[in-house]
Amino acid sequence: MPQSDASRSKLFVRKATRADIPGIVALSSRSYGERMAYTPEMVGGQLTQFPDGQYVAEYDGVIVGYCATFRIDEKSALGRHGWREITGGGYASRHDANGDWLYGMEVCVDPARRGLRIGRRLYDRRKRLCLQLGLRGIVFGGRLPGLSKRIKQYGSAEAYVAAVNEGKARDLTLSFQLSNQFEVIGVLPDYLPSDHESLGYAAHLVWRNPSFSDHPAIRTAQRSGDLPAAVRVATVQYQQRRIKSFEEFATQIEYFVDIAADYRSDFVVFPELITLQLLSIENQPLSPSDSIRTLTKYTTQYRELMHKLAVSYNINIIGGSHPTQMDDGDIHNICYVALRDGSVHEREKIHPTPNEVHWWKIAGGDSAEAIATDCGPIGVMICYDSEFPELARHLVDQGAMILFVPYCTDVRQGHLRVRYCCQARAVENQVYVVTSGNVGNLPGVNNFDIQYAQSCIITPCDFPFAPEGIAADTTPNAEQVAFADLRLDDLMQARASGTVQNLRDRRHDLYQTTWKRRG
Repeated sequence: MPQSDASRSKLFVRKATRADIPGIVALSSRSYGERMAYTPEMVGGQLTQFPDGQYVAEYDGVIVGYCATFRIDEKSALGRHGWREITGGGYASRHDANGDWLYGMEVCVDPARRGLRIGRRLYDRRKRLCLQLGLRGIVFGGRLPGLSKRIKQYGSAEAYVAAVNEGKARDLTLSFQLSNQFEVIGVLPDYLPSDHESLGYAAHLVWRNPSFSDHPAIRTAQRSGDLPAAVRVATVQYQQRRIKSFEEFATQIEYFVDIAADYRSDFVVFPELITLQLLSIENQPLSPSDSIRTLTKYTTQYRELMHKLAVSYNINIIGGSHPTQMDDGDIHNICYVALRDGSVHEREKIHPTPNEVHWWKIAGGDSAEAIATDCGPIGVMICYDSEFPELARHLVDQGAMILFVPYCTDVRQGHLRVRYCCQARAVENQVYVVTSGNVGNLPGVNNFDIQYAQSCIITPCDFPFAPEGIAADTTPNAEQVAFADLRLDDLMQARASGTVQNLRDRRHDLYQTTWKRRG
């Protein structure tokens, strides 16, 4: 049986060309009437100003939809304006090649072809363009065709828009925009005086690019093209065992770095106080404080080992932590972060536990800075640090998208305190968190008798992420490596338009965290 004409007809969206000008003019005449239709000169101007921003929907060889767009600066886009002013009289002559916003000056659909979702297709193509260009979002003035009939009921355009926005009323155009993820940021009076149905008003609408970050550190990485869509991380659940030399210790560390690099990981993370294993070399009873002070003599070797492995294996290493003697004689618990570009960063544990202070005489640091890497900004919280919400928030405010938590706990209760707090930090900051703990034991090493860990890679709890907010998990108290690919674009999308938006919804008008300046 031969196919009908309808079954052979094709509807598709493509970039407009100058050959489409007559069809676009005819479409606007069918939609708005000849008096309000675009002229060939107007459409030609739009195509000349920004050819990549104009699209047509073609159905069975006929132009049945048109989308006109140009770039504009934020001040003009988000400030009060009228249609003729912002569009340069319909010619798109206000196009700014460096503008951070797309301005939607037109979406026109053939009245005879309603019901084919042509408008939605055009809006989707416009969003795709915004994503491709890495712009902040899309902004425009949306018609209010139901306003003239209901102005007496609501008393003002603002009240009418609020009712539609809250779902208490329905407007043919505005309700459609809201269903397409646009949000109302205000009302524009005298936007298009000739639009009598809207009484000249328009709803000021925006769609925010879910992949765009307002944070300068993240934005710099995005603009440079150095921010990958996904980052592969490996967490090492490391078994403590007796060794006879630093070289033997280095061989074990290199083994796991090699494994992570073979799987093309961008990061590998080791547990807190991983170097306590070196005390088994001494093989003699020492007081807890003397044990920690003895470890400090390995600082230079350990730092150089991390640097060498990061460069040799082309991987970023979160080197657990190591007790380090400071210039003033205090012992700090420091995480050495060795990046594959050859740089080495030191991040101090801010909150030593009561036992660490009492037995090991460890003092807390006073700085917590995010680290710029080739995979975006990261932060480090050492074990007990993860149990203080202010520290994670401080790191995320600096742009961190992944927080690494080397930890060391002796019993399950201690492990769960770290794990539950890390899951809370992931949710409240919309950030990835990677934990790494020790297992095994070291008989004869004071205050390091038993270990409990179940290292994991944690995500926020929302639709783009892993079920239960766990991207990868390990078996408790067994040496192993866990891997996960963490999508940074999913993280940006969750922050911008997730089911909950914890970072955006903070009440800065009620509370804030202030960090003391050092020195």
